Amino acid sequence: MISPIIRPIASHDNAELAQLIRSVLKEFKANKPGTAYFDEETAHLYEVFQRPNSAYWVVELEGKIIGGGGIYPTNGLPADTCELVKLYLYPEARGLGLGKAIIQKCLEAAKAFGYRQIYLESMPELNQAVSLYERLGFKKLSSPLGNSGHFGCDIWMAFSVDSW
Repeated sequence: MISPIIRPIASHDNAELAQLIRSVLKEFKANKPGTAYFDEETAHLYEVFQRPNSAYWVVELEGKIIGGGGIYPTNGLPADTCELVKLYLYPEARGLGLGKAIIQKCLEAAKAFGYRQIYLESMPELNQAVSLYERLGFKKLSSPLGNSGHFGCDIWMAFSVDSW
């Protein structure tokens, strides 16, 4: 059996990643305003992640993208905080530890970039992801941090990089 590979994003990944993100949000009925579904950036992730102190990984199986996720220094966040962003997996990629593997890559990068905290935004529709974040030690916050523009998200969580 061929194992999935996790690699850095490449410029030719944009269309496939946009399809992944929009497909998963639609699957969970989370394709609503104020989410990544309507972000202009979703179609241009390679370019977005050229920003310093950001990173994005793609999960690929037999030449097909089946997942991805990254960290980004979202506007308005404290200088020592990055955001875990655009973490999505197709159904066939779930339950295999790939979400956790992407988050581990994100934690390693966050540490290397000097971040002390990782923040994320989610919503009740993505309860499987929220459960994973909780199992990995993310704690719920009472209000959002930064200016992501994702007003459709009402679950905010953070994780201390030092505790990993």
